[in-house]
Amino acid sequence: MGLYEQKYGTSWATLDRDEATERAYALGVAESLGEYNREEFEAVHDEMDTAYTKSIVELAFREGKNEGREAAPAGDADDEQVWDELVEGETVTVDEDELPTGGRDGLPEAVEKFEAIEKPDPEEIDATDRPDFLDK
Repeated sequence: MGLYEQKYGTSWATLDRDEATERAYALGVAESLGEYNREEFEAVHDEMDTAYTKSIVELAFREGKNEGREAAPAGDADDEQVWDELVEGETVTVDEDELPTGGRDGLPEAVEKFEAIEKPDPEEIDATDRPDFLDK
C-alpha cells in the first residue's frame, strides 16, 4: 500500500472541488516518488463536472509532481520525508480577524500613495450635495 492509499484511501463516493484538488496534489507528489496511480487520478478528475474544475485538478496534480521532484531531485531523499513535508505538512489557517490589510485602508503599498483612488469618506456628503448655484 502506497503513501497515498495510507493517507486518503480510494473508497470515496463523491468529492467536492477542494477535496479533489487536495487528492490530485497528493497523487502528483506520490507519482514523483515513483508511486503511480493513474486510475485514481482519472477517477478524481472525472468526478469534476466542469472544464474549469477539471483544469484545477490537473494543475494541482502537476504542482504536486513538480514539487515532489524538487524536494527529491535525485531520489536521494527519503520518500516518506518528502511526503510528510509536502502532503502532511502543517496546515495553515487564517483567522478572519487577523487578515493582512496592508497600509491605509488595506491598499497595497504601491497603490497607497496614489491619491486618485482615495476612498470617499462616508461622513462627507459634499459630492452628493446639491450644488450652490441651484439654490435660490
